[in-house]
Amino acid sequence: MAAKNILMLVGDYAEDYETMVPFQALQMVGHRVHAVCPGKKAGDTVRTAIHDFEGDQTYSEKPGHNFALNFDFAVVRADDYDALVIPGGRAPEYLRLNEQVLALVRAFDEAKKPIAAVCHGAQLLAAAGVLEGRGCSAYPACAPEVKLAGGEYVDIPVDQAHTEGNLVTAPAWPAHPAWLAGFLKLLGTEIKL
Repeated sequence: MAAKNILMLVGDYAEDYETMVPFQALQMVGHRVHAVCPGKKAGDTVRTAIHDFEGDQTYSEKPGHNFALNFDFAVVRADDYDALVIPGGRAPEYLRLNEQVLALVRAFDEAKKPIAAVCHGAQLLAAAGVLEGRGCSAYPACAPEVKLAGGEYVDIPVDQAHTEGNLVTAPAWPAHPAWLAGFLKLLGTEIKL
């Protein structure tokens, strides 16, 4: 298996698990992951938020960790990467206002490169206009945005993932095993026991 170059788009208050777990897991299997944030460079940090499901009407939110970026957003080019990861949390709410971020998402999709988005990461897919006629899972509160963008909201259990073409999406971090397995399959990564 050849190592892939993977771009991860994060920002302040990205969901902690949805950032840390794929960042570490993808490196563990041999891929290179560049975590970037608009307006920040390698060595800067973003604050994360921990979202949990504690029986309330929506998720709870607690302070997470300071996640260190390892690459400069200013020099990122989609052509230099094989795949894209979009964690959820609050970051997609404001990252979708950045035209450079949206252009990157569109470039990955137009090139049919694998894209993994979880939870509120679907907000970036919707804002970039890449969901027309496609199925997409996300945190249920994002269902209206998926539909308004012309996509089909795929309502699945919180621990499952949906793969359609080059997209693998999931409702939230409990889906990490299924979501990452789907992404690794799109990457052509085989793990043998």
